[in-house]
Amino acid sequence: MLTMINFAESDSRVAQLADLFHLLGDPTRLRIVLACLETPIAVSEIAGALQLSSSLVSHHLRLLRAARIVKAERHGKQVFYSAADAHISGVLTDMLEHIAEPTTGNET
Repeated sequence: MLTMINFAESDSRVAQLADLFHLLGDPTRLRIVLACLETPIAVSEIAGALQLSSSLVSHHLRLLRAARIVKAERHGKQVFYSAADAHISGVLTDMLEHIAEPTTGNET
């Protein structure tokens, strides 16, 4: 288990991590990924729920798939998207819990 990154030997890993956070830093892409957390969901359902065009959702999903943030599974003519793995779900779930915590006023 990786607990601490050795920054001297892992410039490429840090760059990869920065790229992932950059992709997730876009509010539209983040909303799309969050829509994929609970259950596999089709592009049209994501587009409807987020009030976006299907083509825009598809564009973002291509980027997210290439970064292994989401995965796709075809069922007949439809493609359903979900979080790529438990790591992605866990990070986002943890961060959502973090921002939902009340502040104590002692943070500096």
